Amino acid sequence: MTAQKSSRKEPESCEMSLMEHLTELRTRIIRALLAVLVGFIACFAFAEQIFRFLSQPLIDVLPEAEKQMVFTSLPEVFIVYLKVSIFAGIFLSSPVIFYQIWRFISPGLYAHEKKYMIPFVIISTLFFILGAVFTYYQVFPWGFKFFIKFSSDSIKPMISLNEYLKFATRLLLAFGAIFEMPILISFLARIGLVTPSFLRKQRKYAIVIMFTLAAILTPPDVITQLMMAGPMWVLYEISILAADFFKSKRDQKTST
Repeated sequence: MTAQKSSRKEPESCEMSLMEHLTELRTRIIRALLAVLVGFIACFAFAEQIFRFLSQPLIDVLPEAEKQMVFTSLPEVFIVYLKVSIFAGIFLSSPVIFYQIWRFISPGLYAHEKKYMIPFVIISTLFFILGAVFTYYQVFPWGFKFFIKFSSDSIKPMISLNEYLKFATRLLLAFGAIFEMPILISFLARIGLVTPSFLRKQRKYAIVIMFTLAAILTPPDVITQLMMAGPMWVLYEISILAADFFKSKRDQKTST
């Protein structure tokens, strides 16, 4: 009985002031940024290879005579390599970023809930990378083919490095964030803020929000929007199953 009470110890956040919360948030942000900086330094030496890999889906669908990109200002290539190194650094340091997120929210958790730190970091990182992999191997080929097909004998594609990088990184980060949905909802279900019945009742509104987000985050073509909204819907259904699982686990602990 004593062990059960200690495991339900009140969250530390009840004892923290607003300034302490803000100080903790600043500390976590600084540490996450330092991790990204380390990732940036590690990736900068391979910036050209990373960008070549990132642009390969576009090169594959370009007409044979136009399999190249252009830069429109002298420093553009250097700036693109800086940006792609930062972008790669974010992915490389994502475990540290998720760890800092967990450390920020952990004072508000009960003692028995803090043991999920390692699974949270590992699964969050895997889903984030999975979202980017899905984008690279599925969304990019379909989306690029759709846009390139509008070229003709009088209209030739001439894509700048910087514009492509902005386009590609926006989609990769958006899909990476969207694939975190089951993790977020599972966590909210675990601490009792959402329930499976609530998620099922709000499904029709969630679907509208998904398609709206897809329209905002993707280029203005139906294929790419569907390729974002479709996985979001699947992830939402997975989230409901995860919420069911964590609700049953929480009910079991309450009954004991």
